[in-house]
Amino acid sequence: MKKILASALAILLVACGADNDGSGSPEKQSRVITIAASPAPHAEILSEAAKNMRKRGIDVDIRIFDDYVQPNNVVESGEIQANYMQHELYLHDFNHDRGTHLKVAGRIHYEPLGIYPGKKKQLSELASGDHVGIPNDTTNEARALLLLQDNGLIRLSSEAGLTASVRDVIENPRNLQLVEMEAAQLPRVKDQMAMVILNGNYALAAGFNVEKDAVAFEKSESLAALTYVNVIAVREGHEKDPLIQSLVSELRSDRIREFIHNKYSGAVMFYTEPMRTGKSATDKKPSEKKKHPAFVDEPSPSGSDTSSAEAQGGKEADLNQAA
Repeated sequence: MKKILASALAILLVACGADNDGSGSPEKQSRVITIAASPAPHAEILSEAAKNMRKRGIDVDIRIFDDYVQPNNVVESGEIQANYMQHELYLHDFNHDRGTHLKVAGRIHYEPLGIYPGKKKQLSELASGDHVGIPNDTTNEARALLLLQDNGLIRLSSEAGLTASVRDVIENPRNLQLVEMEAAQLPRVKDQMAMVILNGNYALAAGFNVEKDAVAFEKSESLAALTYVNVIAVREGHEKDPLIQSLVSELRSDRIREFIHNKYSGAVMFYTEPMRTGKSATDKKPSEKKKHPAFVDEPSPSGSDTSSAEAQGGKEADLNQAA
């Protein structure tokens, strides 16, 4: 009996040693987070966060994707634990249209629209008949109009919300001429207009720093920032997983805030949860979600008759709307 007990104990000790040291250890496997991401800025921000995560014994395995469909599909299937490549409204629309069950685990950054000077340098200088250039795509036109409203230049119909267009302007006391153009064209006509409203990526490409050069830009408490904040998304039921929340905590740290501020010159901004002390027209999300069909556009399938230039343009538009 003593020999049997001794043998059993020896086997147990060997087994424990294998569990502690073996590369297939469940404990070690559980210390890896796989996350799908767009190349920039998402993967860049994750790479910076991964440095501190490694010090805590957690590896972040970043998988790069160039589209906005597969990253959600692989999280839904469980192949990958999380993704970081989309804003919150795109996520909600994707769930609605695809039948997926993805949830927000953390809100990280937003990419603000800004009002940039052209012929006029301050908002107070805008006069009757002045031309203001705004993006003409559904998503960013609404954001531009909300930004103008936030700064007291126009007033929109209370029903417009995130589907606002120039037709929803019900008050325009300065009689501003709102010129709708492709977002990519606006930096080129800046000097021909009183002011223009630019996406963060186009502003950066044009050499602007939103915090220094814009006369106004979307703030964390604005409806647009609340809606278009870029998020860590996971499959439903995994929002509070300890490893996921450890990554979210790192991404929400002062260190990452500083990294974003220094690297992106305001084109990407760290999201700060707003302190709500009251309500305003743009301080809350609309009670009923309004659809943006363009949010779920897919890139043209390979082998289609679409030209490469058209396909690239379609992908860029999809990326701008999802990020």
